Amino acid sequence: MNFESKTATALANNRAAGKASLIGYFPVGYPNLETSIDAAIAMCQNGVDVLELGVPYSDPVMDGVVIQEATVEALQNGFKLSQTFEAVRRITEAVDTPVLVMTYWNPVMQFGVERFAKQLTEAGGAGLITPDLIPDEAAEWLAASDEFELDRVFLATPTSSAERMQRACELSRGFAYAVSTMGITGARTEVDKLARDVVDKIRKTETKQNAAVGIGISTADQVLEVNEYADAAIVGSAFVKAFQNGGIAGLIAKVKELDPKK
Repeated sequence: MNFESKTATALANNRAAGKASLIGYFPVGYPNLETSIDAAIAMCQNGVDVLELGVPYSDPVMDGVVIQEATVEALQNGFKLSQTFEAVRRITEAVDTPVLVMTYWNPVMQFGVERFAKQLTEAGGAGLITPDLIPDEAAEWLAASDEFELDRVFLATPTSSAERMQRACELSRGFAYAVSTMGITGARTEVDKLARDVVDKIRKTETKQNAAVGIGISTADQVLEVNEYADAAIVGSAFVKAFQNGGIAGLIAKVKELDPKK
């Protein structure tokens, strides 16, 4: 299956220009749909190269406290899964930034995998990040993402075997998500040394797959450090916290602070 990945293209363009890349997460529907759309657009307009739009979920096992609290609030305020597509459409109408939806797999299954893929494509979305879906159990998603030409991002972890790492990198499109530590998301004072090992394993697969490092990145120095050995740094909790503390203005300031292209 050959098609031009919006995400891979954005990372390649930065690389060709000698620039580092920043992927930014924000939960759709937090604190409400309208504000989350405005926040996402603002992130894209102020330095985020790829947007990771998180779908609120009732059992967010991989998320740290900051993101958990935000997604719980979104659900309490009436967020519905179908609103994801409206958000993606309005964001992609406003900016050219690739929008990847990050979601646990159960909501997609409940909605219908092919139906979800079709509506995401129609809304202008670039693809999905699926943190709890492994390639061996992803046959339906592999078929749907091929049919609708969507990126699919699988996780690469410190404990992934060489065989599983190879498969995750072969089947990912856009990038493989290098998890820097075995645990939940959230800002840490130092990005784990494990991150370098995971990226090294991705490079050794000889798939030429992009590697983006996430979980624990919260400072400009960390974003630059990660970009020295990976293709992009992923920031989540630090952006959500900035919004909590200062609204969209605070979020914009944090994006500008962490933007490695400035």
